[in-house]
Amino acid sequence: MERLGASIPHRSKDRVEFCVYAEGVSGVSLLLEGAGEPEEIAMERTGGSLYRAVVEGRGPALRYKYLLKGAGGGAFPDPCSHYQPEGVHGFSQVVDHEAYRWGDGGWQGIEWEKAIIYELHPGTFSEKGTFAGIAEKLDYLLELGVNTIELMPLTQTPGRWNWGYDGVNLFSVNRNYGTPEELKELVDRCHQKGLGVILDIVYNHFGPEGNYLAKFGPYFTDKYETPWGAAVNFDDTGCAAARRMVLDSVRHWIERYHFDGLRLDAVHAIEDRGRPHILEEIAAAARELEQKLERRIVIVAETDANEAELIRPAEEGGCGIDAQWMDDFHHSVHSVLTGESQGYYRDYGKIEGLEKVYRNYLYTGQYSHFWGKNRGSDGADMPGERFVVAIQTHDQVGNRARGERLSRLVEFPCLKAAAGLLFTAPYIPMLFMGEEYAEEKPFLFFTDYQDRVLKKAVVKGRREEFASFGWTDIPNPEDEATFENSRLTPREKWQPHQEQIFHYYRDLIALRREHPALNVPDKLGTSVKVDPESRIVKITRTGGGISLTALANLGSGSVRAPLPAGEEIFNSEKQRYGGREKTGERGETDETAPKRLLLPGQFVVVES
Repeated sequence: MERLGASIPHRSKDRVEFCVYAEGVSGVSLLLEGAGEPEEIAMERTGGSLYRAVVEGRGPALRYKYLLKGAGGGAFPDPCSHYQPEGVHGFSQVVDHEAYRWGDGGWQGIEWEKAIIYELHPGTFSEKGTFAGIAEKLDYLLELGVNTIELMPLTQTPGRWNWGYDGVNLFSVNRNYGTPEELKELVDRCHQKGLGVILDIVYNHFGPEGNYLAKFGPYFTDKYETPWGAAVNFDDTGCAAARRMVLDSVRHWIERYHFDGLRLDAVHAIEDRGRPHILEEIAAAARELEQKLERRIVIVAETDANEAELIRPAEEGGCGIDAQWMDDFHHSVHSVLTGESQGYYRDYGKIEGLEKVYRNYLYTGQYSHFWGKNRGSDGADMPGERFVVAIQTHDQVGNRARGERLSRLVEFPCLKAAAGLLFTAPYIPMLFMGEEYAEEKPFLFFTDYQDRVLKKAVVKGRREEFASFGWTDIPNPEDEATFENSRLTPREKWQPHQEQIFHYYRDLIALRREHPALNVPDKLGTSVKVDPESRIVKITRTGGGISLTALANLGSGSVRAPLPAGEEIFNSEKQRYGGREKTGERGETDETAPKRLLLPGQFVVVES
């Protein structure tokens, strides 16, 4: 199959081959950017709706557009552009992917069952806001103890800042963060240091500004209504174009940039009534790449629908996706700690629900008051590594009106209790940048559209989105200050309590990674009991012939709680964690039921 986009044949440095799919046009020309007017080169139709041209004597860094002839035509960037140095409306640039010399030959691939994920936004994680800025902080992440980073979307977006979910050109590297080579350098350095890298990518919609796909063919359909307008065409007439683009994009990021996997944004918004479903084909492509590259490739889906079919193996009739984000875990912990009941939190808040979310979704077909319908399926038989859980994410922080992190919503000890619940869960844990030191600055929603109509629409849309939560005083996403206020605080400016909770996270992650009862997400070896009156959560994990018990006090008062006899191996109230050192004393009531005084927010682990 002919490769779309601009490509440089193997071992050639002065020849570029161009191929574009364009349906319903009378012709296509290649426009090459130069010192004066662009040079126009007629492209040859090579069958169906494919047009091809070859340029000799000019290789990497050549900039170009396609000129579509006929009604509705014009000059547009390459839909398969690998780099947009002038932004979403500018000329595309040829990239020589053979030029980079990889140094990660010893990388054995991600060990998914033991993954501890750190989600970050490339533009606000470091002071530089670039790939190079991330690379400079890899030793910090290693000190923390995470072994996998997840980059929020990298495709080109409008303007100077964006979350990434307004991207266009599914193969492009966002110029705001660096060049394609600099992205490769980042992934390469991660692998050399033992860090896996997952890319968050969006296939459920494409950004509104700079999205010229409809000019080239039937990439969209009016069969379905979506929040972004016409749906991506995965099952209507001409759907082969969109399906091919997505599958080519999957291979592009994994083969050319050595990513260890992809996180697929909001797959519940992907409309495809055909079989195989596009998600099945993405999963199958990942399995093929595993065989070809001889390393593990992981596909993770975000969904709010609690659909176990997504993560059920293909041979059992499922889609074969490796894992999915489980929002029920976050919502349950968040609502119990904060007492919030607005919006979708109205369906949560009962502490007893924690017993269920350590083995299954909370909603497995019951009626949801927020959604106004029955929601979910039974995922109890799915192993723990099929679920990614978190107590904070870019969504759950940034989609609050004022972007408050958990550090602004609960008392300091409760932050530690929440982390304890996360890292003792029999799932794949994920933390959001800044969580590990109780960052107090917000993570806000920010955009920098160039289109004035879109600028006004995004502000209006944010206000309407938060109506059910009753939130007002919403920062303007288009203001530069909104973006700048979302940057992480440099370590040299941390407060003492932030260093203390960083040490807490570091040691808790080490416990998770090193203890045989915790280091694999074994649901069968996990039991959870909740006392609704005292609000004590008791988690028992067994593995490697060893058992441990963790107690978390999520109540507002001190409680004497039963603990098995054994060695205390972790206590959130140690002074080095900013705790109250003297409160972990035993108080024996009889020989078989030792009790321990737990203060609000205290988290204790005992090995028996």
